Amino acid sequence: MMLRFVKLVTCLLIVSSSFAQDKWDLRRSVEYALQNNISVKQADLQIRFAQLDLKQAKLSQYPNANYSANVGYGSGRNQDPTNFSLITTGYLFSNHSLQTGVDVFNWFSKRSTIQARALDAASAKAGFEKAQNDVALNVAVAYLQALLANEQIRVAGVQVEQTKSQLESTRKQVEAGNLPEINAAQLEAQLAADSATLITAETSARQSALQLKALMNLDAALPFVIDTPPVELIPVESIADLQPETVYGLATVNMPQQKVDLLNIHSAQKYVQAARAAMYPTFSLFGSLGSSYNNKSQQLLSVSAVSLPVGKVTVGSTTYDVFASQPRYNYGDFPYFDQLNQNFRQSVGLSLSVPIFNGGNLRSAWQRSKLNLQQAELNKEQNSQTLKQDIYTAYNDATAALQKFNANKKAVETAQKTYDFATKRFEVGLLSTYDLITSQNNLTRAKYDMLSSQYDYVFKIKLLEFYKGQGLKL
Repeated sequence: MMLRFVKLVTCLLIVSSSFAQDKWDLRRSVEYALQNNISVKQADLQIRFAQLDLKQAKLSQYPNANYSANVGYGSGRNQDPTNFSLITTGYLFSNHSLQTGVDVFNWFSKRSTIQARALDAASAKAGFEKAQNDVALNVAVAYLQALLANEQIRVAGVQVEQTKSQLESTRKQVEAGNLPEINAAQLEAQLAADSATLITAETSARQSALQLKALMNLDAALPFVIDTPPVELIPVESIADLQPETVYGLATVNMPQQKVDLLNIHSAQKYVQAARAAMYPTFSLFGSLGSSYNNKSQQLLSVSAVSLPVGKVTVGSTTYDVFASQPRYNYGDFPYFDQLNQNFRQSVGLSLSVPIFNGGNLRSAWQRSKLNLQQAELNKEQNSQTLKQDIYTAYNDATAALQKFNANKKAVETAQKTYDFATKRFEVGLLSTYDLITSQNNLTRAKYDMLSSQYDYVFKIKLLEFYKGQGLKL
């Protein structure tokens, strides 16, 4: 038992070390999520359900066959199930029956159902692709958020180091009597604020990692380090090549949701045909085989002649007896299998089933199927509108994010110059600590804004590339 425990711990350590050593890039994260995400697994189950329904619909075309058997005891005035005579004695009986039937013509109801089931199966496959796309997109969003959080940690860490350096320099000057104590106190307060910002950034990064793990269905306790490529090295297509109308035209062909909607409409049309056909007469062939046994039944074993006197006749003076010959029937036990063989019966025929009135179920089903068709058409229209709205929104957001990024980039350059000048003036005693801290905070805020707008731009472009059918690449 102890040996098994040691092996288990060793295995867990090996797995943990492998996760800790390896970095997760977007491709690996998406591939892992596609294999382990619960939504994807549920979509895969829907495919299996649809395939089972299709298989069952196909099998419904074949003849059905049912075998039944029973054994029991009968008493009182009853009919012998073997020779159909009336009896009053108790008896044991056994019956066997095999019945079969097949629809000959039902106005193509079953054929329409099979076609609808096949379309449902195709729709389930497209739904599986949609689930994969959704998971891949969500993983990409979470991955970019994690990258942004890591970049914010880097900026916050640089800010802390700069403040520490300024505090050390100021502390030396305070000790030398060149600067008042308040300068050092202000920098200590700024260092505390910068440290709090760093802690917030680290917490945000951990939350982003947990969110990414959840999408991947990865154990939250496992070490997890993402590969952090520089944001400026992430390949993005030119926004000029991602015009919304062009992207929408490609998305209607490439996106699985559009395939799902179209297949659902075709399936609903077939269900309407099947429901309408169910209201018409059905022609069927049927046949049956059966036999029965009764323990009181007897079979004829032999017949012998018996002479009995029936009168006298006188011829001359002599009287003679007159005999009449009649057969004697000798009966004996009737064996089980002999009875089954002798009582074997068969039947075959053609039946007609006409639905006249059944509480309006068939007509209600037909009307419901037409409403389902209208619902499928409305769903397609709504999803198309949503897709188009999302694409135009992403394009407008990408345009705004690009403009905002360019503006923030200039703001960072300006803030950096201002901070550099402020640092030099502070070092020679021409600038107060408060003004230096203000300049530093302005630079940090400008860097955060630039990173946020840059990642926002990258995400919006990646979203447009995704709708265009180019997949997700970082």
